[in-house]
Amino acid sequence: MNTAILCLCGSGIEYAQCCGQFHSGQTKPVTAEALMRSRYTAYALHNASYLQGTWDATVRPEMIDFSKEKVEWQGLEIINTKKGGATDNKGVVEFKAYYLQEGEEFVMSEISQFVRRAGSWFYLDGRVRSIGKVGLETNLGKNAACSCGSGKKFKRCCGAE
Repeated sequence: MNTAILCLCGSGIEYAQCCGQFHSGQTKPVTAEALMRSRYTAYALHNASYLQGTWDATVRPEMIDFSKEKVEWQGLEIINTKKGGATDNKGVVEFKAYYLQEGEEFVMSEISQFVRRAGSWFYLDGRVRSIGKVGLETNLGKNAACSCGSGKKFKRCCGAE
């Protein structure tokens, strides 16, 4: 990724000064929101190693496969945060992730939980609240069928990180 462009997380900061410093291992996110933003950017860039490294070991998948990814991530909107500050050990981040699929705009709304262990934040789990075409989202929950048509649950397909 060209480090002189704005970060995909929507912070308005250049990638190298934002999520790029986390992806390179130069520094670690100090808040749950910063980790959420960096994971969104890693997901958009298909950076599986960063995603696995920031996933809590108690629930981390063995591998992440982007080979069937058919979406183009467009933006992240942080809706709300609860705790997750530099001195907290738990945090919750509610967000909307926008993406294109076959030329149509979609949005997924999720509430994600984070935990801090040994001074580092980790993604624990997330609950999809709604998903669908922008303006026509349906509240489907975490076990809903993925909109990509794979036949899998969203959390096991396009929602799997």
